[in-house]
Amino acid sequence: MLNTTDMLEIIYFITGLLLLAISVYTLLDKGNKARFTTALFWVLFGLTFMAPIIHLSNIVVGVFIVIMALISGLRGVKVGSNREPDVEIRNRERDKWGNSLFIPILIIPIVTFAVAQFTKLGALIGLGIASIVAILVAMVMFREGFTNTMQEGRRLTDAVGTAATLPQLLAALGAVFNAAGVGAVVASLISAVVPTQFALGTLIAYFAGMALFTIIMGNAFAAFAVITTGIGIPLVIQMHGANPAILGVLGMLAGYCGTLISPMAANFNIVPVALLGMKDNFGVIKKQAPVAIIMWVTILIFGYLILF
Repeated sequence: MLNTTDMLEIIYFITGLLLLAISVYTLLDKGNKARFTTALFWVLFGLTFMAPIIHLSNIVVGVFIVIMALISGLRGVKVGSNREPDVEIRNRERDKWGNSLFIPILIIPIVTFAVAQFTKLGALIGLGIASIVAILVAMVMFREGFTNTMQEGRRLTDAVGTAATLPQLLAALGAVFNAAGVGAVVASLISAVVPTQFALGTLIAYFAGMALFTIIMGNAFAAFAVITTGIGIPLVIQMHGANPAILGVLGMLAGYCGTLISPMAANFNIVPVALLGMKDNFGVIKKQAPVAIIMWVTILIFGYLILF
């Protein structure tokens, strides 16, 4: 019987295989002026997901990341020649399928919730399973073969570009910051300006720290390790007895408020500008800012009422 770790590694392995398939189609795309370096970038990225199963060492993965950074820095990752179907074709397919188009999309949250709620696998594995199921259902519904599916996957991957690596890189950066003791420094600075004898003061510091650090880092996962170690655990949990599980969930939500207004969260706030053809590069952020502020205040009030 596979345990949760084994299942997660299998999901990552499948993700790596998809990236390898995308790299093959990129390599065959003569319309991409940088097809060799672009394909190499996605191959290396795919191998980092497959590392646990194919037994790549940390040093090898680190070398891959350095090479990826060099390729990206030298602008070696380019968009391929594969484009969206014509507007007429898209409109015809939309009229044909109607609301049924949302079935593959709705499968993802439904299956993810079901796996997380009724099994011991957890939401992350549930998301992986749901994504696979959604792809298979879409292929059957729309009668698209493997090639067309991978070509569309390549088009979307090209649209996102190197920003697709940000979640992993920023999460790793958060772990590095934590290991370097940044959390302790943050805690000492906060303690000097925040009245730590008041539970509300420490809670404001924690949620504000999560949001601000997420704005800087572009990813709440990177902020979580640093701010929770520096503020959440010593000040909110140990000093004032807050429930760790609830605080962690609310802390991540507070961090996501920062994600909504951070240009560093390129895959959420900058990539959609390109995909939607928006004229204002900060159009997505401007629309999300009021929601982020309201959410943050609501999280603070809710957290203060139930944590202490």
